[in-house]
Amino acid sequence: MLVLAEIFKVYNQGEANEVIALRGVSLSITRGEMVCIQGPSGSGKTTLLSIIGCILPPTRGRATIGGKKITRLPDHFLTDYRRQLIGFVFQDFNMLDHLSVLDNVTLPLMPLGISPKVRAKRGDALLERLAISHRRDFPLRQLSGGELQRAAIARALINDPPIIIADEPTAHLDSKLSGEVMDILANLKNEGRTLVVASHDPIVAGHGGIDRTVLVRDGNIVPSQGSVVK
Repeated sequence: MLVLAEIFKVYNQGEANEVIALRGVSLSITRGEMVCIQGPSGSGKTTLLSIIGCILPPTRGRATIGGKKITRLPDHFLTDYRRQLIGFVFQDFNMLDHLSVLDNVTLPLMPLGISPKVRAKRGDALLERLAISHRRDFPLRQLSGGELQRAAIARALINDPPIIIADEPTAHLDSKLSGEVMDILANLKNEGRTLVVASHDPIVAGHGGIDRTVLVRDGNIVPSQGSVVK
């Protein structure tokens, strides 16, 4: 599902402020696997997620996401692949406070020209599934942290993507809610989706749904801990 081979990512290449964020990273993640990515600030973890998520192309190396080669693709192709293949759960939710829960969840469908009726039907089904349909018409600012994260997961699923990328999905939650969110993500894995979860939270790394933990440091995957299989 995800194959990275000798991936380098260089920012400001050739300039005085050049930064090498990734240094020859190779990583394979199979379909239906849930992998936890860990690493300190500045390790290259966020850049790695951005390449896996088709947000950034690699500077050098080969990246294949869902069978599609993304190396050196222009931005508009990356955008298309991202819409087709990947759902994102962001650390700070990245949702619009003034819109209702349903409107936030269905927002990714608007550029696709899908009718309001079909958008609402898809959104309602996901809100029901994630047990927040009673918040359907509430503005986002009235939701609790756990409800916000469920809404964010619903938005990530609205295009029915085979890959879910979750960046610190439990960062704003207590231990009980963190466990509930991880249970939801594990259920998505059981459906056959592939999940890449970046987190410092021991509840995430220790969850039974996590298949491997990959540690990133100084732009590299640490070999001795790079494939901790549970």
